[in-house]
Amino acid sequence: MQFRRQKKEDDNVNLTPLIDVVFLLLIFFMVSTTFTKETHLSLDLPESDGEPMLEQKQQIEILINADGSYAINGKSVVNTTLTTLKGAIEKTAEGDTSLPMVITADAKTPHQAVVRAMDAAGQLGFVHLSITTKNPVPEA
Repeated sequence: MQFRRQKKEDDNVNLTPLIDVVFLLLIFFMVSTTFTKETHLSLDLPESDGEPMLEQKQQIEILINADGSYAINGKSVVNTTLTTLKGAIEKTAEGDTSLPMVITADAKTPHQAVVRAMDAAGQLGFVHLSITTKNPVPEA
């Protein structure tokens, strides 16, 4: 009597689900990771003749880069919209609109960026506003 032989299955591990899980974990960690970007703005201030103002202990300083990006007291603002800028100023001021505000803008900053910062300060009720300049270099 002849018996049929049963086919022998290969004992292989299917790696496709494992690769899928690894890629999903990779995507998850890439999306959930926050990257810190230090704010180091290189500013070329506009020139002006005038007396330097004494720096106060507590103030809000808005730095505006040549490309129009903002940083408030050294912390970058996510985007350049008025709503985001107002929110960042409110968070920094903690409701105290009597704090002096200093706007420091690069000489090549678009005028709109400076006006937007001034508008945000005005809408929030800040009245002590100053703009930073540098003394002109005497020509030889």
